Amino acid sequence: MNSHKLPLIALACALPLAACAATPEALKPYPAASAGYNRHVIELPAKTNEAEHKVELIAGKTLEVDCNQQRLGGQWQEKTVEGWGYSYYQLSQVGPAMSTLMACPDNSRKQAFVPVGGEPLLVRYNSKLPLVIYAPTEVQVRYRIWSAATNATPAPQQ
Repeated sequence: MNSHKLPLIALACALPLAACAATPEALKPYPAASAGYNRHVIELPAKTNEAEHKVELIAGKTLEVDCNQQRLGGQWQEKTVEGWGYSYYQLSQVGPAMSTLMACPDNSRKQAFVPVGGEPLLVRYNSKLPLVIYAPTEVQVRYRIWSAATNATPAPQQ
């Protein structure tokens, strides 16, 4: 074993938490997942101007659906790691699927991702910390990166 590798590895996680990215060292401040929950960790790449970006968190389940619009009930909560001030997000109270009640053609049933309804959860883009999400074990967590337009449009005066 190269004697130079061990000190470099030790030094990497001796730096501030951001330098460790989503390593076990970086996740130490965050609580372990409770029974019935999974912890999801998203490591975001660094961007030039991170204030111009947001992360949309999308949770849901793959269910058999018909032609109606479907969504699940659920509630996102932003929480803070005590003593550290880091944010994390928890999805709780995921309820049964709700749908519109249109008549659907025969054979319209298919497997599809059904999201937790309501307003999308947009969170700050920060590549320096892991984005940590806790969700019930049966729930999938996905995400999208949103970016601001380069030019702002002036609002007309009236």
